[in-house]
Amino acid sequence: MELQKRLSDFQSSALSSLESVSDLKRLEEWRVTTLGKKSELSTILKSLGELSDELKRELGEAANNTKNTLMTAYETALASFKTKVAVEEALDITLPGTAPQLGKTHVISSIIQECCEIFRDMGFVVAEGNEVETPYYSFDALNIPPDHPARDTMDTFWLEGKVKGSREFLLRPHTSPMQVRYMETHKPPIRIVVPGKVYRYEATDATHLSMFHQIEGLAIGKGVSMADLKGVLTTLIKRLFGEDRKLRFRVDYFPFVEPGAEIAINCIACAGAGCSLCKGTGWIEILGAGMVHPKVLKSGKIEGDYTGFAFGIGIERIAMLRYGVEDIRNFYHNDLRFLRQF
Repeated sequence: MELQKRLSDFQSSALSSLESVSDLKRLEEWRVTTLGKKSELSTILKSLGELSDELKRELGEAANNTKNTLMTAYETALASFKTKVAVEEALDITLPGTAPQLGKTHVISSIIQECCEIFRDMGFVVAEGNEVETPYYSFDALNIPPDHPARDTMDTFWLEGKVKGSREFLLRPHTSPMQVRYMETHKPPIRIVVPGKVYRYEATDATHLSMFHQIEGLAIGKGVSMADLKGVLTTLIKRLFGEDRKLRFRVDYFPFVEPGAEIAINCIACAGAGCSLCKGTGWIEILGAGMVHPKVLKSGKIEGDYTGFAFGIGIERIAMLRYGVEDIRNFYHNDLRFLRQF
């Protein structure tokens, strides 16, 4: 009868302690202490094996009743606490919602898309080229001789070729290789723009990166002249920077055009009066262009009395001027505070 009393006292004590349980964590502690493998109830059940069959049946039934009573009490308390938590954490549909943060197009991608749209309006089509190129399309076909400084490893990322030490491939240093590639497979008239990444082996600072973006333009046809080039670039600049922008064309040298030109716009900060942005000149260089060199036309298998013009624009350069960004690296730091401004 001693076991009977132990069972009765254990049940009363357990139910009494359950009343003081105030949260789910303490309820779990109560379950382990009361119904776990190391609980007093478990010890009592193990001791039944030492009793006679008659006492074993009598006390076994009482022990099971105690266990079931305590388990029922536990489950009732558990359901009550869960209901309470659910009520406390329930979603109040009358409260104003939190708007999700939506992604947006990166400022550089946005300007590329805008430029391509402007060129489409002028009859150009968008073409894409290889980022991994050969020396032929990057230099030879563009009238860049073997001793030109651009071939030096300080300017170009060379990739290891099949033969050790050979220079079979490189990361394109400009989008110009697509000029010849496109001419090889298409007949005039041609009007294309080629947006994409380019790579230069140079130090990174506020105005230079080892990877940046360009848009290459090419137009081939009969009677194409510098006047056509000027018209196309004037339309582009005015749509990007406003109708009050003025352009300045000055002679410059590029191996793949003849004649070549450097195009500048009147300073967006001082309108040409002279300031720190334009270094007191009133002008800011923005791109290079010119008439396609006859040797480049020959490389592209263009025969006959065709002429053409080409130009190359730095996208980050446009973004910096348009939005007054002083450090090109800001575009790639992934700082959302900066990127959300555009």
